[in-house]
Amino acid sequence: MDEMVHVLSHPLLQHKLSILRREDTGVKDFREVVSEIATLMCYEATRDLPTQEVEIQTPVAKAKVKVLAGKKLAIVPVLRAGLGMVDGILTLIPSAKVGHIGLYRDPQTHEPVEYYCKMPDDIEQRDVIILDPMLATGGSASAAIQFMKNYGCKHIKLMNIIAAPEGVERVRKDHPDVEIYLAAIDEKLNDHAYIVPGLGDAGDRIFGTK
Repeated sequence: MDEMVHVLSHPLLQHKLSILRREDTGVKDFREVVSEIATLMCYEATRDLPTQEVEIQTPVAKAKVKVLAGKKLAIVPVLRAGLGMVDGILTLIPSAKVGHIGLYRDPQTHEPVEYYCKMPDDIEQRDVIILDPMLATGGSASAAIQFMKNYGCKHIKLMNIIAAPEGVERVRKDHPDVEIYLAAIDEKLNDHAYIVPGLGDAGDRIFGTK
C-alpha cells in the first residue's frame, strides 16, 4: 500500500465498522458509532503532531512534560455526512476550529460544485483534516482538497471511514501530497457509484433520511 494511504486495522475500529455495515443498525446506533470511529481514527491521524517540553509542578515535584506545539488544527467536514464525524474528533481535540464545505455534483458535467463554504479566519495557518465517511469516486474529496489549497492551506489530511479503490486512486493522482486515513478499502463501485459492499448512504443513515 502507498505510504500516504493508511488503512487502520485496530480491532476496536474494525468491530465498530462491522456495526455500521449492518443493514439493521438503527439511526441512533449508527450515528454514535460513526462518532466513535472518528475518535479512534483521529488518534492515529494526529500521531505526528509536534510536541515541546515544558516544566510543570505536580503535587509532589517539578516535572518536565510534553505538550502539543506548532500549528493549530482545523477539521473540515464535507456536508452533510462529514458532520457525523465532527463530535468524535472534538472529543480528543476540543480546541480545534471547524470549517464547513458543501458540494453537489453538476448533473451535466458530473463535476463537484461548491455551494457553501465557511472557514475559520486563520485557516491557512492551520493543519487541516477533511472529513467524509465515504470516499467513492473521489471527485468530491479531490475538490474539497483543492478548495482548501485555494485558501492557502499547506498541510491537509483526508479522513474517510470506507473507500473504494477508484476513490483512493483519484485522490492520490490529484493530490499526491495529501495523506489518506481509512478504516477499510472495499471491493469496488457499482453502476450507481455506491461502494460495494459499503454501508449504503452514510448521510441518510446518520440523519435518518431517504
